[in-house]
Amino acid sequence: MLTDRRIQAIASGFFIASGLPPWGWGPLALIGIALWFRLLRVESARQRFRISILVGLAWATPATLWMVDLTAPGWPVAVLIFSLLAGIVGAATPTDGDWTRRFAFVGALVLVELIRWNYPFGGTPIATYAMIGVSTPWALSARLFGSPLLSGLVALAGIGVADLFERRWIPALGVAAALALGTIGGNLAGRAVDTVDTIDVAVVQGGGPQNTRADLCETRAVFERHMEASESIDRDVDLVIWPEDVVHPSPDDRRTPDRCNEPLLSITEATDRLTQHAADIDAVVISGWFQRTDDGRANANYSIAQSPDGTVTDRYDKVRLVPFGEFVPLRSFIERFSDELPSRDVRPGTEPAVLDTDVGRFGVAISWEIFFDHRARDAIGNGGQALLNPTNGSSYWLTIVQTQQVASSRLRAIETDRWVLQAAPTGFSAVVHPDGHVEQRTAISEQKVLYDTIELRNGTTLAVRWGAWPMIVFGVAALAVAWRPSGNSSDLKRKSDGSIVDKGDGHLAAEAPGLHDGTERP
Repeated sequence: MLTDRRIQAIASGFFIASGLPPWGWGPLALIGIALWFRLLRVESARQRFRISILVGLAWATPATLWMVDLTAPGWPVAVLIFSLLAGIVGAATPTDGDWTRRFAFVGALVLVELIRWNYPFGGTPIATYAMIGVSTPWALSARLFGSPLLSGLVALAGIGVADLFERRWIPALGVAAALALGTIGGNLAGRAVDTVDTIDVAVVQGGGPQNTRADLCETRAVFERHMEASESIDRDVDLVIWPEDVVHPSPDDRRTPDRCNEPLLSITEATDRLTQHAADIDAVVISGWFQRTDDGRANANYSIAQSPDGTVTDRYDKVRLVPFGEFVPLRSFIERFSDELPSRDVRPGTEPAVLDTDVGRFGVAISWEIFFDHRARDAIGNGGQALLNPTNGSSYWLTIVQTQQVASSRLRAIETDRWVLQAAPTGFSAVVHPDGHVEQRTAISEQKVLYDTIELRNGTTLAVRWGAWPMIVFGVAALAVAWRPSGNSSDLKRKSDGSIVDKGDGHLAAEAPGLHDGTERP
């Protein structure tokens, strides 16, 4: 029986992973959560912890596979951390109670999601339950209390599936009511947001091969592909957005290495050509730059807004950096295991996440920042009328991280009730409606310009104003109630053979003898 539970736990994790991008089989994810919740009906907290670790391993391993290309040593560490956090969810879910254990499971899951979204090294909000929820009918609930609420509703929906399997109709109806209320609340939370203008935009994707490493000799080729695509713009537009760090110039006095087939792209040449391009198309051009800082001690990853008259109206330096990609935690230790680390860290910015332009104020979340709801809150809370996500995922293989990034752009669009423009050099670039619908999306490696008319909006949703605090309070309160001292008032009683039965409706909570003490009897 114990072996069967291990197999079921692994299956549960794989089912949950299947609901994430790029697979997106949401119903299977709910079945996986339902199975996980049912497996937690054993009295031993240690056993619930072990079961849940297996769930976490089977979920996180495929869903974070792309990290091998970022940091091979760091990937198994991240999987282990995610799995241990899943184990905490299991241990924190009590055996007794009915509604209290449901809320404890949901509350614990929300709290551990928030932990891993912020710790360690600034957090890794990838393969989240909210990404599963963004394609559900109740996705708009994220406008109410953000992605933490959506993650909680996904967990609750999984519990509802377990109720349906067990023919517990009243609890299942309660879950359906909660999902409906979340959706209604999300719709109401957007009432404070108003459209103030519309603009025509062009999102530029230069194309090129996927799964490539940054190379000094390739910087010109990347720039030329994006210039070629941008020069193909054949209609009047107000705003042109380029991807992250596709303008990667060298100092003007740097000599071109012999191994390079073309001269290096210099700072002066890149500046002059972009200035001329903005004038030629009579539009604001936002471009992503990467170069060494003036003191030579770090790198800078930033976006600038350039007017048609050549004026640079604003600059935003990326604040939330990629661990092991743009900065290396524990560098002296990690260097023992990998020789592909960046030679110097990127220096994080300190200014609000906005760019002021001639056509409006835009919130900016550069690449990795789009995974963090607090970066979008910073952007929109400081007056961003639409949200821009210039990004660069060309070095990663498969499409796991790229599709999860599109899902994150959808989440940020819903939470903030803003249009989101995502520009990538090799895919995916996308235009996302404030309701999370992807209006347009490019294919991998193609050269293409996406055109659309978007709304500029003022006002903030509850998710932007309150952030994660309502769900933190809920999670703590749910666990406190579930684990309060209750004497002999448990809703569960033990049968003569040692199994557990729910006194409320007679459904077995743990059918196998011996599971109550963590041992298996013959």
